[in-house]
Amino acid sequence: MRLMQNPATDTRPRYRERLSPSLWLLVTVAVAGPMVSLVFVPIGSTVALVLGAAVSALLVLGFITAAPVVSVVGSVLHAGRAHIDTRHLGDPVALTGEEARHARGPGLPARGWHLIRGGIDGIVVVPNLDQDDPVDAWTISTRTPDRLAAAIRASRD
Repeated sequence: MRLMQNPATDTRPRYRERLSPSLWLLVTVAVAGPMVSLVFVPIGSTVALVLGAAVSALLVLGFITAAPVVSVVGSVLHAGRAHIDTRHLGDPVALTGEEARHARGPGLPARGWHLIRGGIDGIVVVPNLDQDDPVDAWTISTRTPDRLAAAIRASRD
């Protein structure tokens, strides 16, 4: 009898968030559709309406799809295209309000890695303890900084 083993660790995300654009930005992008419609009105009103609606839909979908994802899967923190094993990270600090504004501005580490999105108030700052890595800290925008910080802590257990 042969026993089957699953060598893979827990691959379910402990945390996942898409840093999608704000509603106001999506509405602003969607306004391009009526502008396209106006250009094609001389060809025909039906063609103009269809093209305008298609352009609006594609732009909004593109902006949402291109938004970076922050996730903690197993023991790896993913922030956009970058990733790091959480064993190299120190204790995360979840910030909101005035503290988050300071962390995004004057308190932003010069040698840090940043994933900051406008319209998202929360920030998590995580020190990088790896001596071989030139990055001092990771600064990540999130709508739920407490949950992201808790997921990073839990992934190290």
